[in-house]
Amino acid sequence: MSSSTLTRPVAAALDVAPEDYRRRAGLDVAARPGRFRLAVGRLARGSVAVVAFAALWEVAPRLGLVDRVFLPPLSVALGALADLVANGQLAVHLQASLTRALIGLSIAISAAIPLGAAIGRSPAVARLLNPVLELFRNTAALALLPVFVLVLGIGETSKIALVVYACFFPVLLSTITGVRTVDPLLLKSARSLGLHPLQLFTKVTLPAAVPTIFTGVRMAGAASILVLVAAEMVGARAGLGYLVTAAQQNFAIPDMYAGILTIALVGLAINAVLLLAERRLSRWRPSA
Repeated sequence: MSSSTLTRPVAAALDVAPEDYRRRAGLDVAARPGRFRLAVGRLARGSVAVVAFAALWEVAPRLGLVDRVFLPPLSVALGALADLVANGQLAVHLQASLTRALIGLSIAISAAIPLGAAIGRSPAVARLLNPVLELFRNTAALALLPVFVLVLGIGETSKIALVVYACFFPVLLSTITGVRTVDPLLLKSARSLGLHPLQLFTKVTLPAAVPTIFTGVRMAGAASILVLVAAEMVGARAGLGYLVTAAQQNFAIPDMYAGILTIALVGLAINAVLLLAERRLSRWRPSA
């Protein structure tokens, strides 16, 4: 049975023409090639800069514009990356870094969102905590790395704590902003329906603040990798930062660039996952 036969009863029940219903429901096959071409065009335009950068990286060392000993062609770095994947070294370092980053990011989000919501809703809490928060917010995470190492040791605890510190403030500040900038008319309408304060926060304030909160969460996701890589370069036996540093010290330059490429890909992957989570949690928003 064809899709047009199936849609006629539904269209009749809605009192619309079958063609209009099919177009609104996304069933119009004739419109799909146009949408596909549009998506391909957007992808192609967005890839121009990446392709140009990759071509420059490949060609410049081969033409002698840079010393290929210190900057090998992209194909050489990709070959080293493939070798690290094949011998299992990359999996070990990637697992170590992702475990530390995800644990630290999760702890930071779990602590920052409730605290940010409390500060955003209560002026008294904001007046109490703002001075100390401003003090630590303006202190770079890497500047405190020696302190974390001295207090917590050179093991996993200090690295995870540093990630928590670096991720905490972006999420905290975005949560405060999101809670404070919820549309007052939306809150007034919810109160008129008889919602008590907890329902008002969980069903209205927090969902409305999700887009702003996720801006900070995505910043924290990027910070978790950057800060962790720097920490792993100082004291670690596994991780992407350790891979880059060890390769540089052993003059395995292609492996060093392979590690750098992996760090970039991991950052892109984390950002893509957070974007997907934001879209799922913001399904109530009208699409552009």
